[in-house]
Amino acid sequence: MSIDRFIIKKLDSCHEEHTRLNLVKLFKLRIQKAETAEKGNYKNDKHKIS
Repeated sequence: MSIDRFIIKKLDSCHEEHTRLNLVKLFKLRIQKAETAEKGNYKNDKHKIS
C-alpha cells in the first residue's frame, strides 16, 4: 500500500482531532512535494525539447 493510500485510510478511520490534523498536514506536504517535482520535471523536459 502506498503511503498516500495509508494516510487516506487513516484519515477515514481516525477520530482524534490532533492526529487527523497531523495526517492532513503530512498529506499536504506530500502533495506540495509532488507538485514541485512535477514542475521540475516539466522544466527539464522543456529544455530537452529545445
